[in-house]
Amino acid sequence: MTFWQVLVDALISLIPPALVGVLFWVILRSILRADKNERDAYNKIEAQERAKAANALGEQP
Repeated sequence: MTFWQVLVDALISLIPPALVGVLFWVILRSILRADKNERDAYNKIEAQERAKAANALGEQP
């Protein structure tokens, strides 16, 4: 085998682990972004509920 054949074989053998790594990164990033968005939405709803409670008690928001 020549040097170039070995190099090409080595590069081809790195493709599957690289694709699995990219897939893992995309999935993990989407999970973390969904969690962040859910926490932001929950905080917004909680702030609205606190404002409603403050208004019901006649307090300043």
